Amino acid sequence: MLFNVPQYIDVEDKVAGPLTVKQLLWMIGMVAVLMILWNIYDPLAFFIAAVPVVCIFVALAFYRPYNQPLIVFIGNAILFIVRPKVYVWDRPTKVISAKKVKETPEAHIVSVQKVVTADEVSRLAKIVDNQK
Repeated sequence: MLFNVPQYIDVEDKVAGPLTVKQLLWMIGMVAVLMILWNIYDPLAFFIAAVPVVCIFVALAFYRPYNQPLIVFIGNAILFIVRPKVYVWDRPTKVISAKKVKETPEAHIVSVQKVVTADEVSRLAKIVDNQK
């Protein structure tokens, strides 16, 4: 039996011409805001205020940074700014086999511990006390 496998499942359906439902809602919202501005401002102030409003709504409807809607991108940016950042560094552990270790001259150095006497400790304590 042959089955048709759907393709292009990530493409949204077009509702009104070339617009999807979300794009159409953004355009309707833009028209509503422009109508409110038209009733509030005189014509010159309306055209000055309308330019940024149109740019914002067109960007929200059509611009997709990193293949995601702009409103999601802005929400993620706000969450990134607000949330606390935790940086965790996990030191990688390397397993070194005995065959790979080379003999170096420093490998045979014996560490010597310095013995501190009571006279040296009291002398250092006097030096520290005098530097107040």
